[in-house]
Amino acid sequence: MLFQRESGLLLHPTSLPGPYGIGEIGASALHWLDELRAMEQRIWQVLPLGPTGFGDSPYQSFSSFAAAPLLLSLDSLVERGLLERSATMSASFAEGNIDFGSVIAARLPLLRRAAREFVRGAQGADGAAFEKFRRRQSGWLGDWALFDALKQVHEARPWTEWPADLRARDPAAVARAREELAEPIAEAEALQFLVDAQWSAVRGHARALGVTIVGDIPIFVAHDSADVWQHRELFEVDANGQPESVAGVPPDYFSRTGQRWGNPLFRWSAHAAEDYSWWRARVRRALELVDVVRIDHFRGFAAYWEIPASEPTAIKGRWVPGPGADLFELLRRDLGVLPIIAEDLGLITPDVAALRDDLALPGMRVFQFAFGGDVDNPHLPDHYVENCVAYSGTHDNDTLAGWLAGETTASTRTTVAVRRERARFLRYIRRKKRRLPADLRWACLEILLSSRAGGVVLPLQDVLGVGSEARMNTPGRADGNWRWRFRGEELTPSIKSKLARRTLAAGRNARVIG
Repeated sequence: MLFQRESGLLLHPTSLPGPYGIGEIGASALHWLDELRAMEQRIWQVLPLGPTGFGDSPYQSFSSFAAAPLLLSLDSLVERGLLERSATMSASFAEGNIDFGSVIAARLPLLRRAAREFVRGAQGADGAAFEKFRRRQSGWLGDWALFDALKQVHEARPWTEWPADLRARDPAAVARAREELAEPIAEAEALQFLVDAQWSAVRGHARALGVTIVGDIPIFVAHDSADVWQHRELFEVDANGQPESVAGVPPDYFSRTGQRWGNPLFRWSAHAAEDYSWWRARVRRALELVDVVRIDHFRGFAAYWEIPASEPTAIKGRWVPGPGADLFELLRRDLGVLPIIAEDLGLITPDVAALRDDLALPGMRVFQFAFGGDVDNPHLPDHYVENCVAYSGTHDNDTLAGWLAGETTASTRTTVAVRRERARFLRYIRRKKRRLPADLRWACLEILLSSRAGGVVLPLQDVLGVGSEARMNTPGRADGNWRWRFRGEELTPSIKSKLARRTLAAGRNARVIG
């Protein structure tokens, strides 16, 4: 099993506190790891780390291989001599949620200036390390940097709106662009090197503390991405690069009309013909950045919901068989033990469960989903198996405090259903605790920590007890998501002590730290 009575917290780096409008992977990330250790936690789970595109969603990234330069610590760039301290004042913001438009406008010029300075002065050890990084990541780095440079030239327009020769990756046009855009290409590569170096320091600190970093791979990729532009043959797009069909899910807990994500679907036959080399490279790259990956929408490997691109909602779709275990058997050959969590939420049919279990992958259990069905609901903590990872909620759920207060409800649930769910929940808590506790939130967290689940991951919002205003994402809502940040003072000594005591009392994280 991946986890043996271990627990940790879910927090994306963008949610870390700091003076520059968005969380960074410098000193604040190192301090966060120290806080995790103080709370007796051994897992830090993050969302996808790629450069964000539409809606600032980490699940709609411009690249499946690149990391987000926006995460770079400005103070670390000052310490490296790549920025002047006075320059960072233009990127200073008050504490609070992320205003992506303002933050990006303030930070990107500074990041590009730092990259330009690095390229000009990259000699000695820095120069050698940079060249080694470029060679090691040559399978994706050059094309990502060209894509990024072309994005700048074309005022951030989607690649399908570029000139026809560049859309089609005509060799002469691509060669000409590489020559004409040599400087911004080198700067984009330098930014990836600098992110890699900063994140490597974070990973090293995590290892020293015995903390496992869990990352996230969205099964699908953004249409406007270097991935689709570079490998059109691997995706279901037409001669103009437009999707023929798109990904999503049918009507469910979150939406009456389903979720139309809009991502192009994979041409799985083309992947199989080349032994899934792109996917294997994608997983290997992810595991250079994290220790374990959660594969989002794992059920898509058994069957996925295909929506005609012309349809405005996800209602008129159909289930299409996925590639099954073939990719994972090749990954097992590459990696040995598969360090993968299967996100098996939503409509899970027997074929999905069989694929997960045949591969011996831990699935997910979510406390907030435990009271909407019958007594056999697999999300009830009484039914957890050891080989699973249990969550109070995910990035797509309301916070636990908001859910307990009934501040928001899913659009598909009637008032009667919500009341019935609430009644089941209260009966369950009374039975587990022998009475109704004054603090329902901590009672829920204690039940999760005491469960049989090998791994337990709690969103930091649920530990802090913040309400629906701190929700990370509301599925189906195009804007206003991914903005939440916590303030350092919110994580009080009392909260840290409570979590540490309850974690140890549940017998979690007892392994020796070396």
